[in-house]
Amino acid sequence: MTVTTVAAYAAPAPKAPLERTTVPRRPVGEHDVLIDIKFAGICHSDIHQARDGWGEGIFPMVPGHEIAGIVAEVGSGVTKFAVGDRVGVGCMVDSCRECDNCKAGLEQYCSQGNTGTYNALDKQGEPTYGGYSTHVVVDENYTLRIPDGIGLDVAAPLLCAGITTYSPLAHWNAGPGKKVAIVGLGGLGHMGVKIAHAMGAEVTVLSQSLRKQEDGLKLGADHYYATSDPKTFDELRGTLDLIVSTVSAPLPLDSYLSLLKTDGAMINVGAPEEPVSLNLFSVIGGRKTLAGSGIGGIRETQEMLDFCAEHGLGAEIEVIAADRINEAYERVLSSDVRYRFVIDTATI
Repeated sequence: MTVTTVAAYAAPAPKAPLERTTVPRRPVGEHDVLIDIKFAGICHSDIHQARDGWGEGIFPMVPGHEIAGIVAEVGSGVTKFAVGDRVGVGCMVDSCRECDNCKAGLEQYCSQGNTGTYNALDKQGEPTYGGYSTHVVVDENYTLRIPDGIGLDVAAPLLCAGITTYSPLAHWNAGPGKKVAIVGLGGLGHMGVKIAHAMGAEVTVLSQSLRKQEDGLKLGADHYYATSDPKTFDELRGTLDLIVSTVSAPLPLDSYLSLLKTDGAMINVGAPEEPVSLNLFSVIGGRKTLAGSGIGGIRETQEMLDFCAEHGLGAEIEVIAADRINEAYERVLSSDVRYRFVIDTATI
């Protein structure tokens, strides 16, 4: 099977509507797998990048780093996968493989910079194109196995939203006896609630309003507070061990840090386009930590997929046809999705 060009949806220029087109795919190399993409999640970061919100992008741009599909072909040297396997691809498709971070399984923090699934240049200097397409060719070492217990449609968002929340929750030891807050109940936040609950933590949702309270409790939250109510910050002051912020809007960090216990940590996985301010006394007083976390390495991402399968976790999704991508982008921006759009790539 030889695939050289594939159908895709791409943004031809910054802020331009996405449109149907074709893009090249490299031949299947010795250690490559060709994936017949079945579903691709729409992440808020797709919108940031397609609209140059995080800096100058590479256009035409085919977004999509929440990819689930079936192996259609393998290279002669592939040992990890076979034709017919259920697989996924997340936010990166390569890294230097030689730095300390890569050797430690932290490819997301590759000292030379990992290669993004889209909006990046590969080692041959060619642009990468993401999952809003019918097929993709990926090195087997950056391909994940999707366990049989998870549907491909609900698994796709786990490749970003799942690992982005799982990684800090695991690293900062969310579990029994820990009080964990998830800021924002969106694509990332709803998975954060599910995963933290499955880990055994006492889970609180901090959202602008109580509009999604019923959903949050069904997803596994023990408590739900509106951050628009000043009483929330008084009531929760000094009570939380860990806060994971999933929102991409600038927050009043000093107020959120006040909610932490001594030695508590606030981890940011959402990246606002604007700078944020901080009074350092908010962390000095209480020996608190303000940190960031970016996706996860390949080993940890597989660990997350296996964890989700074991606990019966998948994303809450709305499956759409490809010709509704632009509409979906606007709905994401207006918080009109519960909780992840997933493209049925058979419609591309």
